[in-house]
Amino acid sequence: MFCCLLPASIIFLVLQKPWKGRSLPNSQAKFQVVPTVINGGIMALYFICWGKGLLSCGPLIALLSEYAGAALGVLSAVLYGQKVHVWKKVGGFVAMLAAYYFLSIGWATKTYSPFYNFSEEPLPQAKQSLGLKDMLVPISAGILSALRRVIARRVSLKSQLKRRLHAITVASATCFLLPVAIWNIISGASSETIITLPLSFWAYWGTIFFGIIFLFYIENIVEERLHLVFSSPRHLMVAGGGIILMEIKYGMDFSLLGFLICSSILGFGIYEATSLERYKKGPLGPHEVSDGTYYDQQQSFHLPS
Repeated sequence: MFCCLLPASIIFLVLQKPWKGRSLPNSQAKFQVVPTVINGGIMALYFICWGKGLLSCGPLIALLSEYAGAALGVLSAVLYGQKVHVWKKVGGFVAMLAAYYFLSIGWATKTYSPFYNFSEEPLPQAKQSLGLKDMLVPISAGILSALRRVIARRVSLKSQLKRRLHAITVASATCFLLPVAIWNIISGASSETIITLPLSFWAYWGTIFFGIIFLFYIENIVEERLHLVFSSPRHLMVAGGGIILMEIKYGMDFSLLGFLICSSILGFGIYEATSLERYKKGPLGPHEVSDGTYYDQQQSFHLPS
């Protein structure tokens, strides 16, 4: 991941040029630059967990685990929300756990899906089903991803400044991953992985441009223009359609009915866990954002343009 983040951070820095513009006062630097650097550490830990989850669980579960960050909506409801809405979010959290449990026992695969017995086609031999312990790593990556988005949203609400701060975040994540990469080279822990899993030229640059750079800009455009926010049922519906197409195209061990059931339960859990609580507050009261967490408009700071 360090080899992918390094050129991506250079491209972000060249495009955004966060060093240009007026200098920040110490008060704003304390509440914007420092959390952005800390957010880089969270991003580095996210990429480590996501990479390990991708190797152990596969792309389908790794992608669906990105939505585990909706559990932060339950935490925010317990800490800041009204008590009448807590059990509704807890119920959504339980539905999310049930969806990930069904995914862990292989409902989305032909080999272990209980809905594939109606077909007379012989089942391919696959590896043993995962289990909840194997799901902890990609689920942790999803929670870290949501935490990173919440911090980025609290630091800056302006799109242009958000891009500049994101460039600092990616550069910080690269710096945090540098000692890990050096340790892996010295210890030789990744030599066996490199031999067994060769990374082609297309996969390497595709990860950099489509998985890191373009993904950030596309998410901003979709969120600002189409109001299709991450960790929402509509976002899950669009992503699920793409997963179905890719799984069928490449002939993976995939059960369409099992995947639809798991994704529907997950979407219901996300809807309940991140549902907006529409109640009247003052002009400076807490507001709930798309992933179910709260922020205070009075505590939001802006960088000078």
